[in-house]
Amino acid sequence: MSVPPGGSTPADNPPPPDRAGWPEDRQAGAVTDVPLLSRTAHDRGHLARALPDPAQGRPVRVLRVDDARAVPVQEGPSGPALLYDEQPALPEGAIYLGEADGVPYAAVRAPRSLTVGGRPVDSWAGLREVGAELGDLDAGLLSQAIGIVEWHERNRFSPLTGAPTTIEKAGWVQRDPESGREVFPRTDPAVIMLVHDGGDRCVLGRQAVWPPGRFSILAGFVEPGESAEAAVVREVAEEVGIDVTDVRYVSSQPWPFPQSLMLGYVARATDLELRIDHDEIEEARWFSRDELRSGTGPQALPPSVSIARHIIDRWVAGEFS
Repeated sequence: MSVPPGGSTPADNPPPPDRAGWPEDRQAGAVTDVPLLSRTAHDRGHLARALPDPAQGRPVRVLRVDDARAVPVQEGPSGPALLYDEQPALPEGAIYLGEADGVPYAAVRAPRSLTVGGRPVDSWAGLREVGAELGDLDAGLLSQAIGIVEWHERNRFSPLTGAPTTIEKAGWVQRDPESGREVFPRTDPAVIMLVHDGGDRCVLGRQAVWPPGRFSILAGFVEPGESAEAAVVREVAEEVGIDVTDVRYVSSQPWPFPQSLMLGYVARATDLELRIDHDEIEEARWFSRDELRSGTGPQALPPSVSIARHIIDRWVAGEFS
């Protein structure tokens, strides 16, 4: 039951980054350096008073999301930034994302256009393409916007009666009009793990749908009644046929394709002979630190915005053994 770890687009294979300036894992957003957005807007009982009052003259910055989950981007002197449409109030059909530094943000489904709010759009891009180049706030908002838009797209009908749902509380609740029951956004937990031999090698695998030469660490969804650590052991056994021990948590990352929370781990293999289940993955191999560090290993690794790449880079740097 595999999940593409960190996306499925090809990426160049630069040397691992210098970890000196990276934050500690205990900080919010350790993987992508993304700070937490204010979640006060999601207090269900007080959402109405959390929404911006148009009379205060505070515009809402609205992020447009198209059918391909791409958003408008504008190139600036310090790199790309999301291009927001400033509105005097929350537009109809928009989803309120929250507030940061006193500024309210929202997301809305909209087709692509050449301009947004009278300003030219340089490109429309998705999280995989531009996420690693965005500033902290933009990256967090983009991930949140894509995740909640995906939820709405996949839950337009009540799971109880099949009736079309109505959207309430600025996009954070869907209501079944027949039963009156509220349906809230859900997140699917998935584990993503780097398996090493206790020495200088780790297992990387590839799925058949990926471009040739692209490898990543193993991953899979947590099943009902299963702990995350048990899912790590099971998924590794299912995909490459080896047992692991010393399962250690690293960090987590929301990955809205569609609605996953990636829980990152490292684990040590107790046997080294790979027995690949080709229904799960196409190929898996042991790679050394030197191969990954020098670029003589896989042709491509996961994009730098992903937790998969974060864990690989840290292992290459010698942080896990």
